[in-house]
Parts: sequence; C-alpha cells; structure tokens
Amino acid sequence: MNRNLLLVTLAMGAWGVGEGFFIYFQPLYLQQWGADPLLIGGIYGAMGITMALAQIPAGYLSDRLGSRNIMWLSWILGTVSAWTMALANSLPLFVVGIVFYGLAGFVMAPMNSYITNVRGNLSVGRAIAIPSGIYSLGAVIGPIIGGLVADKLGFKAVYIIAGLIFIVSTTIILFVQKKPEVHHVDQESLNSKGLLRNTRFMAFLGVVFITTFALYLPQPFTPSFLQNQQHLTSSTIGILGAFGSLGSALAMLFLSHLGSLTGFFISQIMLVVFAILFLKGDNTILFGLGYVFIGGYRLCRVMVLSIGRSLIHPAETGLAYGLMETMNAVTLILAPILAGALYRHDPYSMYQVGLILLAAVLVINIFIFMVINKRKARTE
Repeated sequence: MNRNLLLVTLAMGAWGVGEGFFIYFQPLYLQQWGADPLLIGGIYGAMGITMALAQIPAGYLSDRLGSRNIMWLSWILGTVSAWTMALANSLPLFVVGIVFYGLAGFVMAPMNSYITNVRGNLSVGRAIAIPSGIYSLGAVIGPIIGGLVADKLGFKAVYIIAGLIFIVSTTIILFVQKKPEVHHVDQESLNSKGLLRNTRFMAFLGVVFITTFALYLPQPFTPSFLQNQQHLTSSTIGILGAFGSLGSALAMLFLSHLGSLTGFFISQIMLVVFAILFLKGDNTILFGLGYVFIGGYRLCRVMVLSIGRSLIHPAETGLAYGLMETMNAVTLILAPILAGALYRHDPYSMYQVGLILLAAVLVINIFIFMVINKRKARTE
C-alpha cells in the first residue's frame, strides 16, 4: 500500500470511529430535542435527498477540478457539520447540522476516484475496499465507546468527542498528495464516446439500482423488528449493529481480493443468508450472525464500482462513480418506503418479500452477465 492510499485508509478509520460515536444514537438525541417520529423521518429523508443530489455534481467536478480538492471539501464540510450538531442550542440548528452532514456524503465519488488513480498495483475493487473496511472497523469501536459516554456524560459530549475525532481525520486527509493525471487504462475503455452515450454503462446503472434496492430492502426496519417483535433491549440492538459493521469490515478486507464479478454475486448471497436468519431466527446468536452477513451490502457497493470502471473511459471515472452513488442514494430513499409498508402489514413480510426479490435479482444478474460473457467470447 502506497503512502496516499495509507493516509486515506487512516482518515477513513478515524472517521468511522467518530461517526460511530453518534450515528446510532441520533434518533434518541432528536427525541430529546422534542422531535416526534414523523419529524425524525422527514429529517432523515431530507438528508438522503441532499446526499443523492450531490453525487453527480461531485463526481463531475472531481473530473474537472481534481478529486483531491473535492475530497478535501467534503471532509471539511463533514467536520463543520458535526461541530454544528455538537454546539447546537436549538432543534432547527441541530437539523441544519444533520442535513449538511448528509450533504458531505458527496465524498464517495471523488474519494473513490482518487483511490482509483493512486491505487498502484492493486485492483480497483481491492483498493476501494481497504479504506472502506477500515472505516467499518472504526464503526465497530465508535458505538461501544459512544454508548458509554452517552450514559455517563450525555449526548452532547458524544458529539463533541466525535467532532474532535473528525478534526484528526481531516488533518490526516489534508496530507494526501496530488497525483499527476496518469490513469490505468482498461482494455475495454480505450475510447471515450461520452458517458451518457455509453449504452453498456447506462444499462449497468439499472443493474446497480435493482441490486442495491433488493439488498437494502430488508435492512431499514430490522432494529424495529428486533425491539418490537423480538423484545431486545436498545443496548443489545447496538451490539448487533456493531456486528454489522464487523461483517462489513470482514467482507471488505477478506473478500475484496476476489474478482469483481465473484464478489458481486457473493454479496447478494450474503444478504440472502441475512434475510433467512432473521426470518427463521429466534435468538440473539442467530440475529448477530445475520448482522455479520449484512456486510454483503457494502461489498456489493464496492464491486459495482469496480465493474462499472471497466465500462468507461478513465477520464470519466468521477462522473461515473457519481452516477453509481446516486443510484445507491436513491435506493436509500425508496427502499425504506416499501420496507415500512411491509413492516406495518406484517413485520416478517419484509424478509419474505426481500428473499423473493433477492432471488429474482440474483437470477437476473446471472443471466445478464452470462449474455455479456458470451458476446465477449464471440468478439475475441
């Protein structure tokens, strides 16, 4: 691992710790400010919309102005947003901090574009997965310590400590070097015809959408399922959430060295196992194991970037990543709507429907890539 990739990895690890400090407790702090469940849902919806709208412009600008500059901007915005939440003395100001923290999520496209350009001899999938895996390890540590701090000192202290950790993370990222625009040219992307006229890539965006939608559908209301149907305590649910972060880290660090297509299909199988364990499980051990398999969701997000990169011209990397991250962000807005309707009808139905949808998407994706490979074989 070269110097720049190491610095990004360290900065992501620190960010994971800082974000883990407060992210699981944010709804509880909003309740303390007097927000009801409907308002909390609206706040999270606004955060998701800003995140979705920012991805494409951020990817486009990273191609034009340099991915490092846009990456720096997002880190600084995220830190300022965290301190806005930490020092807020009213609910409106705290909500401003939340929304702008969501906006800082535009980091994904420029950061992954930067990692792609400085990856050295690593594959695209492996290079992107390592920082993400270390971030997930940090997200295991953060909630555990953050919960202890919240019990002893209150939620405000949690946000202040997270803000301090973000300052450390931002300081680290400011030391990454600007790299000359020397791209790794993939055999399949020698000629640029314009990204929006790239029919293979635009069709792949559809694959990204249906796949990430299916993978995310069983997830949003799982904490509610554990609390209301399985009668688990909040602290136990928090520990299970840490298992989810651990699963993401393990998937990133130990499965990302596989080929991008192999990792893509493994990630879908992992979520099938997750849905089965929650549908049939009746004890904390099985639910904890299920949360480990939720790591397939993050693995899928990395693998689709690697696959998508092989379909484009290297100079369009930032915009392409921005489009794929937009598909991911849209699923974060739409999937919870269907999940909520299923949960209200029958809590177990979100896993039943999820399994059906996951199986259908898996079959569709296998068929699509079989056709693609046959066409490749004919042209070679």
